[in-house]
Amino acid sequence: MVKYLIEKEFKQFARNIFMPRLIVILPCLMMLILPWAADLEIKNINLSIVDNDHSTYSLRLINKIKSSGYFSLVNLSSTYSQAMEAVEKDEADVILEIPHDFEYQFVKDKTADVLISANTIDGTKGLIGSSYLSATVRLFAEELYDESGISPSSPTDVPVIDVATQNRFNPKMNYKIFMLPALMVMLLTLISGFMPALNIVSEKEIGTIEQINVTPVRKLTFIFSKLLTYWIISFIVLTICFIIVYFIYDLAPAGSLLTLYTASLIYTVTLTGLGLIISNYSSTVQQAMFVMFFFLIIFVLMSGMFTPVRSMPEWAQNITIFNPLKYFIEIMRSIYLKGSNFSEIAMQTGALCCFAIVSNIWAVFSYKKTKEN
Repeated sequence: MVKYLIEKEFKQFARNIFMPRLIVILPCLMMLILPWAADLEIKNINLSIVDNDHSTYSLRLINKIKSSGYFSLVNLSSTYSQAMEAVEKDEADVILEIPHDFEYQFVKDKTADVLISANTIDGTKGLIGSSYLSATVRLFAEELYDESGISPSSPTDVPVIDVATQNRFNPKMNYKIFMLPALMVMLLTLISGFMPALNIVSEKEIGTIEQINVTPVRKLTFIFSKLLTYWIISFIVLTICFIIVYFIYDLAPAGSLLTLYTASLIYTVTLTGLGLIISNYSSTVQQAMFVMFFFLIIFVLMSGMFTPVRSMPEWAQNITIFNPLKYFIEIMRSIYLKGSNFSEIAMQTGALCCFAIVSNIWAVFSYKKTKEN
């Protein structure tokens, strides 16, 4: 019986004009376009410089900032008020003001001040931009110290501690590497969550599900055939993502593929169960889509996909405990970038297993095999 139900699902899927193309086009678009768009690395920061000194040192500082690759010099303003006008017109994001005696103070006292003003209407861009600019100025000061042969340490000869930073798991701090595993999770969520829900609701609308209801097929068998179909489709989509990421971004899983696929199976079971629950309580495709979008927005924004969960308020962190997307993103990043094994992701895997059990039991009991369905 299950064999024929699964055959029916795949035939129905293949006859659909849109769905077979979707499972090929969607992963390609998401893996090739979104990693470049969903990038929180700030570049092309519009900078206005007020050079009151017009000295050799100030000119060198300006050239160093321009060559850093993060800033786009929009103008060299003659006064600070003129630079502020550029900010108010949204032409500049950050202002650097170099004082009149910049070179003189540095040669005399081995220290000098500059003013950095950032437009923080876009808080992320303003704060990160001013941080980049501060770091560039510090590097310039270190270069001047090295040239003069004078140590920047205090006159008390306190030893200077040099800190060497080693970035583990993403040495080049490439934000795309950080986002790719999360985007795979997002894609798997769309395929394994949306499609089962819309499939059953569409059958309700066209009346084919009533033909199933009058047959001796048990509801557990019927639901399993639905789930198994989309588990297979989800794994096909995930494999396509692995291939694209490997050949386009030269990124292979640091951990075991078996661990990766096992965790993906648990997550897929969870999401297909959730999709079936929504379909059981929805009468139309439109209603199911609205409910799915509601859950999707909450899951994504509170999953740690773009910003760390630890940066959220405590009440928000407590809510994320009930977000399966959060646990699977942690699993994907741990396996893909760190090479974690099952023992290292035991907590996240256990949470997903709990979600899978609850969602699928709920899906079975909420499906009423009656004529009204």
